Amino acid sequence: MDTIQTAEYARALYAAHGDKAEAEAAQKEQHCKALGNQDEAQSWQAVRRAIRQMRGANQS
Repeated sequence: MDTIQTAEYARALYAAHGDKAEAEAAQKEQHCKALGNQDEAQSWQAVRRAIRQMRGANQS
């Protein structure tokens, strides 16, 4: 997943789940790890980081 896709997923997840979006991305990351899909897990980890940055920006 490239940077633009990561940002789009993060925005969509945040719009749909609000403050729970980071937890949702974490669940998806753990699910992918459990299935042995490390590439997809890394993508969800990047989405989590993007959500965390968005939340920080929105809390000021």
